[in-house]
Amino acid sequence: MRRGWPIAIRGAEGALSLLAVETADAQRLVEFDPQIAAPLLISAGRAATLKLTNQRDAAVPDAPVMIARRPWLDFDTAVALADPQHDLSRPMKGPFRATPALVPDAAAAALRLARIAGLLPAFFLHPEAPGRRIPDAITLADIESHQDPARLRLVTRARLPVAGAEDSEIVAFRTPESPDEHIALVIGQPDGTPPLVRLHSECLTGDVLGSLKCDCGPQLHAAIHAIAESGWGILLYLRQEGRGIGLVNKLRAYALQDQGFDTVDANIRLGFAIDARDFGVAGQMLRQLGQQRVRLLTNNPDKVSGLVAAGVEVAERVPHQLPPNPHNERYLATKRDRTGHQL
Repeated sequence: MRRGWPIAIRGAEGALSLLAVETADAQRLVEFDPQIAAPLLISAGRAATLKLTNQRDAAVPDAPVMIARRPWLDFDTAVALADPQHDLSRPMKGPFRATPALVPDAAAAALRLARIAGLLPAFFLHPEAPGRRIPDAITLADIESHQDPARLRLVTRARLPVAGAEDSEIVAFRTPESPDEHIALVIGQPDGTPPLVRLHSECLTGDVLGSLKCDCGPQLHAAIHAIAESGWGILLYLRQEGRGIGLVNKLRAYALQDQGFDTVDANIRLGFAIDARDFGVAGQMLRQLGQQRVRLLTNNPDKVSGLVAAGVEVAERVPHQLPPNPHNERYLATKRDRTGHQL
């Protein structure tokens, strides 16, 4: 899909052939859809932005919505429809007409697969023709298996002294297919008490580059010190950049924030869920480290419920709050007011 090749997904009621808008081009669209008949699949959040559906329909931002194909809905128009960064420079044309989704479960799976791949959730699609079966179609079970936290395995561990916690060990986890390794930093020595645990989602801009737009870098370093001071604990570094939408899409969200949208609305305008992270991964990591009961260092109640749902008991929620700076005050206020962070 990232190469710009068509894929197929099979649902309960049939299959769809799909061409991702972001990695295609005009020629590939002609080859995929010479009859100019393939509708465009986008998300409900994006459709609401385009006034193709109402806000009630967009209550699930990553649900599928289809736009009927017309001769003037060419490749360049599809790109403008898919990418909200172009909304100000390329005012939308129309009228566009939303239609019922074909093979809804396969369409929803396609949008999910786009997020996993770090692509914009937009596809041209063809339904499976009556009497003809699309070969080699990806099934919903294939995607579930690929994303199943239970398939995560501990692969190696080594001693790693770090600033603020010299008595530390790094532990790597991965699944057979995924290129992303999740990391645990075990700080101090287990003493039989519940470890102080921090779930930290990867943030290249904050953790590595020192971005002031978020509080991720300071939270990471403060968590290491807090765990060391508590006696012992575990920092889980989860490869779920941008709350699960990937680095490139997170930077697209940043561009929308520059246009005045907050972090929640930016995700919705891109067509993604407000938070697409899977904390079941963290639960699997903790179990493989022998920890079923933890003290969780977080302000986010979703992390507490996510761990509990993954079978890990949260004995205590420990607040983890740092002072804002002029660049992230609005970001932190959005977390407090719109995503329920206990700040």
